[in-house]
Amino acid sequence: MNNKASITALMSSFGRAFHASNERHPVFADYLAKELMTAEEYTAVQNYILGGAQFFEPEIIIERQEPKELLRKLVNVHIAPSPLCRASYTEASLKTAVLTGTKQYVMLGAGMDTFAFRETEFLSKYRVFEVDHPLTQADKLERIARTGWTVPDNLIFVSTDFTSDSLAERLIAAGFDPSAKSFFSWLGVTYYLSAEAIDTTLSALSSLCADDSSLVFDYPDENFFDAPEKRVQNTIMMAKAGGEPMRSAFSYSELEKLLEKHGFLIYELLTPDDIQRDVINKAGADMKAFEHVNYCLAVRKMKVHGGNA
Repeated sequence: MNNKASITALMSSFGRAFHASNERHPVFADYLAKELMTAEEYTAVQNYILGGAQFFEPEIIIERQEPKELLRKLVNVHIAPSPLCRASYTEASLKTAVLTGTKQYVMLGAGMDTFAFRETEFLSKYRVFEVDHPLTQADKLERIARTGWTVPDNLIFVSTDFTSDSLAERLIAAGFDPSAKSFFSWLGVTYYLSAEAIDTTLSALSSLCADDSSLVFDYPDENFFDAPEKRVQNTIMMAKAGGEPMRSAFSYSELEKLLEKHGFLIYELLTPDDIQRDVINKAGADMKAFEHVNYCLAVRKMKVHGGNA
């Protein structure tokens, strides 16, 4: 597999691609995801998942399983729930936000997301900024070129090393308007960051956001690392084995305090039960929301802490 794309990113893309092609009622249909992967990568991830069937589901008798149905089960239970459900929730929230004046969409850690190429009508009206590490973004641009896709005029790539660059400076230099109401997504990232790095990013976003701008992100709750559910522990182990260990989790009160410190108020928070009801069951999908993972929609309010946030 291409060593410039992390195994986490490739697993997520495979989950989106496989789910879109093999489910009658997909929770999220990303029909472009497969195009960003090479055929070799797609096959390699498929074989990696099937090869780990005993790890994922130790009670399964492999010999009795039809390979495609086994793969479907492994993807729907272990690989797809988080990337698919958070994408569905985020894009629905974004489309609601533009009805009330949002003009810019910023994807932090965009990875191999295909939004800008699926939502051509959105891109004809609003600016979209994809922010990512220089190596990750260079890899994605190579993939886009290989597919022959045309990059929309309103799509701006912002190369940023989150550990050393100023996010605010990079975005403004790329044409981001801090006076315009904006929507930020930060998906599949907080798990892997230290508390300090999360605090630094929220501070940068706070300095960039116009009043009533929105931020959507997913995060593990305070019971995540000690969770009894096997698929949660499998995910933690896989991330560590892949060189991307998970680091952070929050209780509601900890999260609320951290967001308020930077001028954000929690507007909506979805627990796994909420995600099951509002995202999965609504789509009629054959899937269970991932335990101990929540989605947060926060809104920037200048008057939090007397306007000095």
